Amino acid sequence: MDRRAGHDGLRDLAAAKAGRISAGRLHRPDLCHTVLSTFGNTNRGRHQRTAPPPNGADRGCFMGGRRMSKSFHWVQAAAVTALLLTAQSVSSIARADEVEDFYKGKVVTILIGHPPGGSFDLYAQLAAQYFSKHIPGQPTVVVQGMPGGGGSLAAAYFANKAPHDGTMLALLPESLAHTQLLEPKSSRWDVSKMRYIGSIADVTSVMMVRNGAPGQTVEQFHDVQSNVSCSGRTTSSSQAAAMLKYFTGVKFNMVCGYDSATASILAVFRGEADITTTVWTNWTVNYRQQMDAGEIRPVVQFGTKRLTDLPDTPTAIELVQDPKAKEALEFFAAGGDIGRALLVPPKTPDDRFQALAKSFDELMTDPDFLKDAKTRSIPIAPTNAAGVQQSVDRIFSTPPEVIALLKEAMEKGFEN
Repeated sequence: MDRRAGHDGLRDLAAAKAGRISAGRLHRPDLCHTVLSTFGNTNRGRHQRTAPPPNGADRGCFMGGRRMSKSFHWVQAAAVTALLLTAQSVSSIARADEVEDFYKGKVVTILIGHPPGGSFDLYAQLAAQYFSKHIPGQPTVVVQGMPGGGGSLAAAYFANKAPHDGTMLALLPESLAHTQLLEPKSSRWDVSKMRYIGSIADVTSVMMVRNGAPGQTVEQFHDVQSNVSCSGRTTSSSQAAAMLKYFTGVKFNMVCGYDSATASILAVFRGEADITTTVWTNWTVNYRQQMDAGEIRPVVQFGTKRLTDLPDTPTAIELVQDPKAKEALEFFAAGGDIGRALLVPPKTPDDRFQALAKSFDELMTDPDFLKDAKTRSIPIAPTNAAGVQQSVDRIFSTPPEVIALLKEAMEKGFEN
């Protein structure tokens, strides 16, 4: 079959499948000839050769000058299916080639909203180092920082001004969806219009107190005032202390305005503050020596359950008795399941999103990537795109009364 006949044949096969041409009879004798030649003659003993019908004859399928019997219909149907699948396969390959051609020679940027030194930078740099070889076309992958507002500045840029052609990804705070529900007027993004390609690891915020602080336990926090260092109010680490203050009545003096989690932690080591909170990964990777030396000690964790590494440290949920307060804290902790996740901005083409999600899954099983993470004590607990989306959907399905309670806790918890 020549190329023109092949194209016309695929068109008519598609029409047959759609019901525009009788499923029992294709009006293409040349195609019937090809089908018989390819798949064989069901009456091979009587008809060894096939040929198109004579001029002026009915344009149904003939075998050796006679109308094809019904026994051939199953062969015809099989041929239709096979050729349609072939056409679909060719189309998929073509799309894959288009994605590869697009990314070849390009630079893919991973945007973060925090300065170097924290867990966002840690995971972004690790991913960037090994991601390129898994993306079609193997583009260069770099990390760009846009610190400010606890990640809100980068989130606003990413949602509204970032290129949406698949050349920019972002690793933003896991609290984006929460903040959007709690402070819709000030949230200049819509998480529902973005798509996650996957999460490298879930995260749990852990509150630390410095050695020598006036209060050393949760019980003592009720009796003496403690200075709490924090960055922007949109970060889960800052919000954690505000919620604990509201729901348990601890005497926290919130000192927010530090430009990053790193700056907040250094304030504790300098004695400017007594308490601060950041994700457990940040503590274990960057401050293990200080923990081992007893300079800081964990007092509360903000996950739905206790971390394996911290079996004796209570969760904030355990510290409250009111069922509504427990529900609000569980809603807050759901962001930890999103964790350190990569996402694409609104309007990113579907084929490039799918390619990036597949590339992310491959990255998470890359032996070199995993070996490097293990050497640097960086936890890896990946979740694919569909799994992260489920976490996002759970957050957006939270009852309005729970959101209202948590919003009140945020607003009053930051007050001094």
